[in-house]
Amino acid sequence: MFFGDLEYKDKKIPQTILGYGPFMAELYYGHRSRLYLDDLYNNPQNACDVIVEAYNQGVRAINLVNNPNLLKAYDLAVDAGCEMKVIATIGKSDVDYLNPNYDVAKEVDWEGDIELFSQYDCPLMIVDEFIVDGYDWRLNSKILNRINDTGALSGLVTAFPSKTSDLLLSSIDMDLFDFYMIPYNSLSYMMDISAFNASKRKEFVDKVKKLDKKIIATRILAAGVLKPKEAFAFYKNVDFVDAICMGVAKVSEAQEDFELLKKY
Repeated sequence: MFFGDLEYKDKKIPQTILGYGPFMAELYYGHRSRLYLDDLYNNPQNACDVIVEAYNQGVRAINLVNNPNLLKAYDLAVDAGCEMKVIATIGKSDVDYLNPNYDVAKEVDWEGDIELFSQYDCPLMIVDEFIVDGYDWRLNSKILNRINDTGALSGLVTAFPSKTSDLLLSSIDMDLFDFYMIPYNSLSYMMDISAFNASKRKEFVDKVKKLDKKIIATRILAAGVLKPKEAFAFYKNVDFVDAICMGVAKVSEAQEDFELLKKY
């Protein structure tokens, strides 16, 4: 499951993408963020080892942001023989994930990010959630246009898949982008949905399908709340997701989780 390539507009997007969350010690991991800070963010060689193992397990894409520690880890992995497509998040800022300031997020040097990742094997660039969820549609459109000018495919990321999906059709030229990255898991964890019974789930899925975009699902393990077996079993019955983005924090996790994913 998710170990092929999505071919779209003369580009190939691997359907399993290694996420950057643990490598960046994102705060939504709770107490584990401190461990990831020491073990991964401040130790690019350790992060590299995880990337290499993911590659050895057949993962052929990685989600990157413009951060020196993360890029160092990736460069080390490339030196070790990894040949991965880069799915670049454009406009990643230091905004606090738990208490975001969307005005600050808009001041990030997104143009520099586009210039940087244009030098990589980067078929897809996606606008960071803190820019998207600030709902400055003029700015989002400007960034998407700039991405499209590079020849890469473009997309949006949101942390609020229900609210943002409601707004998109009436707020932005939908022809500007082709990909949409959203959190999606069986618990509706880190999603703006309080209940996720069968009817609510169908309502949400229908809303996303109506957008007619290629969907990349993230938070599929609910930031570690779900066991991989639980998450993958849920995805066996998901028919609207084209690719997944999943983070792992250890070499052993990369081996176990991606080996398991192949069985579904």
